[in-house]
Amino acid sequence: MAKGVNGILDRILHRRVMRRWARVGDRAATLDLATLRQLRARARGLRRQIDRLLHVADGRLTLPLVGSNAFQKPLHSDWGWRPQLWRGPISPPGASAVETKAMFGDEVTLFHDCRISELTVRQLRNTRAQDLAPFGLRMDVFRFDGSFLSLVIDLPDEAVAGLKRKHLVRLSTVVELEKPLEIFARLNIRHGPNTEQVVRELPLDEDEVMVEFDLAYTKMNEKRVESAWVDLIFENPEMSQVVLRDVTFSRRPRAEV
Repeated sequence: MAKGVNGILDRILHRRVMRRWARVGDRAATLDLATLRQLRARARGLRRQIDRLLHVADGRLTLPLVGSNAFQKPLHSDWGWRPQLWRGPISPPGASAVETKAMFGDEVTLFHDCRISELTVRQLRNTRAQDLAPFGLRMDVFRFDGSFLSLVIDLPDEAVAGLKRKHLVRLSTVVELEKPLEIFARLNIRHGPNTEQVVRELPLDEDEVMVEFDLAYTKMNEKRVESAWVDLIFENPEMSQVVLRDVTFSRRPRAEV
């Protein structure tokens, strides 16, 4: 495949295509409208394919490395995880006028109750020196006529395997805000017919944005735990931009007293 992409014939064809589009661009201002309309459709189709290639190439060629699950976990952690959206490229990488229950990757779902959606969500490539996650998520909220907005992150089976009430579950994130905003995290654990919920507000004024859910204060039935998920709830998000540069989870048993 590499020879086909970088062979002599391929390079000749590429130069011819580039010259052709350069000539079309030079003549665009004087072309008749019917011809211009046809060329615009072709250019848009070409741009879609180029954007696909650039998204994957930027993901694979830029640091941090795609697929990285490296992050600092608390001592004695028995599980740690970074969701796929922050670990590798998703397709499509974003959407505008996002409807409720829209999924981004296999683990993240957006929920809202807006009558008219003016929400834009896009995966972006992290390139800062301090970034550990390969990707981030940017959410732009314009007019907001709903009462709630949340991102739901489904935790994998490993998160609940052997989960006990002695466990502390930690959520760590790197957040950039365009304006002050309140964000709450709610851990949901389904055990049998019941669901335990623990809510914490993210300390956005601190250097390390981290919350811990102490399961000792729940009524979780350890023998019937089936699944878990976390809701990130955004309060009054109208006319704001939120960038989640990283989201990670870990758990550890509480120190015995």
